[in-house]
Formats: sequence, structure tokens, C-alpha cells
Amino acid sequence: MPAKIALVTGATGGLGMHVTKALLDAGFTVIGLAPKVRASDFDHPHFTALPSTLDSLDAAKKAVATVIAHFNTIDVLAHLVGGFAGGRSVADTDDATFQRMFDMNLNSAFHIFRAVIPHMRKAGSGRIIAIGSRAAEDPGPTVGAYSASKAGLVSLIRTIARENKDAGITANVILPGTIDTPANRQAMAGADVSQWVKPASIASLIVWLTGDAGKDVTGASIPVYGQGL
Repeated sequence: MPAKIALVTGATGGLGMHVTKALLDAGFTVIGLAPKVRASDFDHPHFTALPSTLDSLDAAKKAVATVIAHFNTIDVLAHLVGGFAGGRSVADTDDATFQRMFDMNLNSAFHIFRAVIPHMRKAGSGRIIAIGSRAAEDPGPTVGAYSASKAGLVSLIRTIARENKDAGITANVILPGTIDTPANRQAMAGADVSQWVKPASIASLIVWLTGDAGKDVTGASIPVYGQGL
């Protein structure tokens, strides 16, 4: 039986490295999408690097067309692209920050979803998994732009699940608390990282959602808050 094909966006990020490795270890052929990704980032015969951004629908469609041309299908989309900005109240948040959060956390997803879904519908199956945030459903002060963009992603995933249940496609979003990545450790030096979510835990959940046991889970917002709850 041929290996299933997984497209991982943000493959070289702090979470993406773990998710890509976990999918490779689970037997997937993985195409890792990131602006500067290289084949040498993952020493594995079933990894393909796809240097690309998701800053437009055209860029997303070109990236997906490349995958389809080489592998004929996309069984799994793990959309991990995102970013964080905070520290100011809504009243003090500038337009550029608000737009940047929506570009990174919502618009990138909108582009790649529209590029991938038609191919999954044609195939009659597919798994879409996105990374949201606890802040999407439990927003706190000074992260208004970030929270709003992640809340939009949750709504988009839920809609996609309902629109495509007839085509054998599932769509789910994981809502992590603070993830224990190098970037977060640097940004929050001195924090109690024992309470943070381990990237490997999220990666394992993504692999589970792609398997037979996860086929009945769709339209779900799955909290992964860590021991700090």
C-alpha cells in the first residue's frame, strides 16, 4: 500500500519540525512547506522540501499544484503557519499589527484551504488539521489582534467540516496553550516551562487525527492547554 501524502505548512517552525518528524515516523510521505525549507532540514527519504509562502491564493495554488503533479494527491493537510504579537490593548493596537495577525493566522489558512479542498473533494477523502490557540476561545488582555485572528481560524475550520462532510473530509483545529518552542523560551525567559505544552504532544495528536481512530472526529476544537490549565 503506497504511503499517504501529508502537506505540512510551517514545516521548519518550532512545532513544524516535530509534526513533520512524527508524520515521517508514522509512514507518511511528507511535503514540508516553508519560505526557506531545504531537503537537508529532514534527513529522510520520504521528505520533500517545498519553498513557498502562503501570502496569496495564487502562491498557495502553485504550491499545491506542485504537490499534485509529483504525488497525485494530498491526503493530509497540517496547517501550522502562524505568528504572535501582543502587549497592547485593543484601543492601542495599530492597524499594521492587526493586519499582520490576520495575514499570518487567518489569511494564510484561507489561501491553503481553498487550494487543497478541491483536490480532496475530487479524491473523496482528506484530513485537514490546523493549529489555533487557547486564546481563540479564552482571550486575555493585550492579545486582541492575535485572539481575533485565531478565533476566525476556528470558525473557518468548523465551516469547512460542515461543508465537506459529504466528501469524506474531516477538518479540526487544535487549541494549544503556550507551546514549549525555542522562540517562546527566548520571548518569555524565566517562565515555568514545565507548565507549557510539549510540541511532541501536539504532533502525536495530529498523527492520531490522521489515522483510522480519528476518522469520526470533525469540526472539533481540541484544547491542549498543558498542565498549567
